Amino acid sequence: MSDRRVADWLPTTRKEAQMRGWEELDVVIFSGDAYVDHPSFGAAVIGRLLEAEGLRVAIVPQPNWQDDLRDFKKMGRPRLFFGISAGCMDSMVNKYTAAKRFRSEDAYSPDGKHSMRPEYATIVYSNILKSIYPDVPVIIGGIEASMRRFTHYDYWQDSLRKSILVDSKADVLVYGMGEQPIIALTSAMKEHLIASGAEYVTAGDARAISRDIRQTGYLAHRDEVLFDEENDRRLAPHGECMKSKEKQAANFLAIEKESNRVNAKRLLQETDEGVVVINPPFPTMTTEQLDHSFDLPYTRLPHPKYRGKRIPAYDMIKHSVNIHRGCFGGCAFCTISAHQGKFIVNRSQESILREVEAISRMDDFKGYLSDLGGPSANMYMMKGKNRELCAKCSRPSCIQPKICPNLDADHSPLLELYKKVDAMPGIKKSFIGSGVRYDMLLHKSGDAERDAATVRYTEELIKHHVSGRLKVAPEHTSDAVLKLMRKPSFRQFHEFKRIFDRINSAHNLKQQIIPYFISSHPGSTLESMAELAAETRQLNFHLEQVQDFTPTPMTMATEMYYTGINPETGEKVYVARSMRDKEAQRRFFFWYKPEERKEIARLLKSMRRPDLLKKLGM
Repeated sequence: MSDRRVADWLPTTRKEAQMRGWEELDVVIFSGDAYVDHPSFGAAVIGRLLEAEGLRVAIVPQPNWQDDLRDFKKMGRPRLFFGISAGCMDSMVNKYTAAKRFRSEDAYSPDGKHSMRPEYATIVYSNILKSIYPDVPVIIGGIEASMRRFTHYDYWQDSLRKSILVDSKADVLVYGMGEQPIIALTSAMKEHLIASGAEYVTAGDARAISRDIRQTGYLAHRDEVLFDEENDRRLAPHGECMKSKEKQAANFLAIEKESNRVNAKRLLQETDEGVVVINPPFPTMTTEQLDHSFDLPYTRLPHPKYRGKRIPAYDMIKHSVNIHRGCFGGCAFCTISAHQGKFIVNRSQESILREVEAISRMDDFKGYLSDLGGPSANMYMMKGKNRELCAKCSRPSCIQPKICPNLDADHSPLLELYKKVDAMPGIKKSFIGSGVRYDMLLHKSGDAERDAATVRYTEELIKHHVSGRLKVAPEHTSDAVLKLMRKPSFRQFHEFKRIFDRINSAHNLKQQIIPYFISSHPGSTLESMAELAAETRQLNFHLEQVQDFTPTPMTMATEMYYTGINPETGEKVYVARSMRDKEAQRRFFFWYKPEERKEIARLLKSMRRPDLLKKLGM
């Protein structure tokens, strides 16, 4: 792969566009991330997808928003639209920790630099483009736009913000995974140009076109929106949410339910500026559509402009393969199912094997795949047995509070895939780096063949696909907190650990199980964290993979954090809000550090928990 030319990437400058013979562009994409031409980076996916549709596409990665704005002008006016994504993460989550301090690095920037993107990047980029090109359509997408499409709580400002459509002044919003809506939008725009004889699509054209495109949103005047009782659902207006946390909680519950329906309604929310209209999503992508997205001619490499620089996120995924999209876990704190959907979209074995073969030809590949997984390691090819029942369901999780009897949780396709990948030339080992849902490995469906496959999968995983450490995410030890998280009882972790230890012992393996935990999640108290410390000590864990809960826009846990209410039940929920309380909870992860033990002992004495002092050896 070392013989690549600059022209193998989508152009990032006018000169690179001219190298392709392009004097004018159809679409210009602005991204908050560095340009890595890889299917894990959203700007590359959309750019390559539109290229395959015959469009002339350029990507402007991490434009300078603080100078004379030349980066926003250098490509000129596109025929169809400007596209904007803040990047693979919300720009505020990307920049700040739960303690509101700078993260150690920006994983999606060259050399991890923090200075390459603004806060609220979608809004900043969109406002600049609208000031320079007021009549050119601006389409915003990516996780930042997707998860901020309605009134949402912003942790960094500690307040509710209006839909990002209002603050960005964008013409159209695309939410979720953007392949289907962006193809539909561009197809309609091309048809409009042919029918009208116009040279360019205008902002007004784009807003009118988006009204009939699924999985898009726009801001409309009140008199433009006709309410359809059967197909529409009204949310509480932004102004009422500002006054009532109960209404904000009810709004979230409505949004989540509609997001998890096969046949969702259009959602409407009034603001002072007009009505935010969010059209229902497209049907779940087919395997053929997903294969097409992954099989596009990516170089799988950072753009040559970054030569000699490290892009941390790329280093993590360059030798990994994503085998599916979607997650039916429905964890309260996670954005994956909210953004990708709860229904699993599977790549074909053929597409996966083609990508593995491409990785095997990379100059720096030594024969070890770092991950053969996805949003969850073990959901490939899983679906509802009776799709008609799925069409009637709006549960956010197919496995909590218990595994749905309609879920076909067959691990056989994964076993077959692992076998085929491991048999490929150049592959010494394929590791599973994605998180494993151990509750599904413990589930007894009553189908002897399915249950036997699950046992075989568990053995295969532990014996052959762990790179010394297996990642699992119990998240907490308190059943009360785990219920709010939509996670299984910690008793199941104990059961899985016994299986893990037995298989390790039987095969003379010296592997570790690495559990992930979260402090300060809504419902988590100082006492429950102290009990977590005691229980994990008894399991001989010195915890490493831990984090303080960060409220990210539009998740169930964030709504509980802001409102102090469980939207599903209306019950009050304890929330650790102050940095002092959050730091105290986090401290219990590190009971084994000498510098923490004195303060932990003081806290336990104030709680009158001598039993926990004893369990922690204090």
